[in-house]
Amino acid sequence: MNEIYEFIKKCGTYYLATVEDGQPRNRPFGTVNVFEGKLYIQTGKSKPVSKQIQKNPKVEICCFDGSTGSWLRLAGELVRDDRREAKADMLAHYPDLQKMYSADDDNTEVLYFKNATATISSFMAPPRTVTF
Repeated sequence: MNEIYEFIKKCGTYYLATVEDGQPRNRPFGTVNVFEGKLYIQTGKSKPVSKQIQKNPKVEICCFDGSTGSWLRLAGELVRDDRREAKADMLAHYPDLQKMYSADDDNTEVLYFKNATATISSFMAPPRTVTF
């Protein structure tokens, strides 16, 4: 899982895909964190993406590392973690978000992956799969 975290972190931006009423929805994200041995992302509960995840927690993220020509697809289920400690740890790693979010507000949402399968691909090597 740490390799997957490092890959996503290096890319900086990844794209999170959800489903809304049978229609795929995709948007850029930038938050990724490891807390208590789990891979987390962050959003706001007031956003449509949060409502989509709560209705259907199966998501996929994709990112591309232009320096190596490799890309990552990570599929799994997201689980909301409402603990203050999880929110505070995420925000400590992304200080700029503290202008919009707080570990104590009712909007900050952190979610971790479970039943995750990551595939790292490139045109130069066969795909590699990591599960966690």
